[in-house]
Amino acid sequence: MEIIAIANQKGGVGKTTTAVNLTASLAAKRKRVLLIDLDPQGNATSGTGLDKNDLDLTVADVLLDGVSLAAATVQSPAGFDVIGANRELAGLDITLMGQTNSHELLKAAMGVLIADQSVNKPYDYIIMDCAPSLNLLTVNALIATDSVIIPMQCEYYALEGLADLSQTIERLTELNPTLYIRGVVRTLFDARNTLANDVSAELQAHFGDIMYKTHIPRNIRLAEAPAHGVPVLEFDKNSKGAMAYQQLAAEVIKQSPKKSAERLK
Repeated sequence: MEIIAIANQKGGVGKTTTAVNLTASLAAKRKRVLLIDLDPQGNATSGTGLDKNDLDLTVADVLLDGVSLAAATVQSPAGFDVIGANRELAGLDITLMGQTNSHELLKAAMGVLIADQSVNKPYDYIIMDCAPSLNLLTVNALIATDSVIIPMQCEYYALEGLADLSQTIERLTELNPTLYIRGVVRTLFDARNTLANDVSAELQAHFGDIMYKTHIPRNIRLAEAPAHGVPVLEFDKNSKGAMAYQQLAAEVIKQSPKKSAERLK
């Protein structure tokens, strides 16, 4: 079972789109996948066809009340398991302020789930959609995960945000020694844009072999799918966006889990 956080503290880079559609594409390849929504906006939850305000249990109950991840898991209409989120997550940092090991709550819950999975049929992948900030929720995800996939829009402001995230990942290896950057995926990519190509070349030079070959294009079907509460693969499987995420899923599957962290210098 591989645990992957989809993280970038900059908003609008296609993070939730990547979490939902990578999960759906892995599931379409007959992988057993769990999507955990760690964003108070709950967009990943609604993007799988669930009503985020009608959930009996959410990830907030896991972190605040010790409910098990298994108890909070529901099957989405999209056909894979989800632990949803909604506005109950808002203000969690303040609620947990001063609590011992508040940064390891998700890790503890994940340990129970992993132990349970050793008896039952295990997940192949757990995908976590992080909030667009380096808050306590994101820290919990990075401590509980094996690796991080960073969605990256090819513009210079995004490059600045990436430096902050990479420094955070570096610091958190003290708490999670196995944490590493699994890959960087270029999103909202327009090959006709000179700036996008320039930034893409910079990323390739800096990250080398941890850059995914797949580019996620700007695609109207990707933008429309959330309004229908479905992943793009279900909305229009022949669209450029759907095909790109299927290619990304194939790259993720081909990656073997790494024993040591890959860090930015």
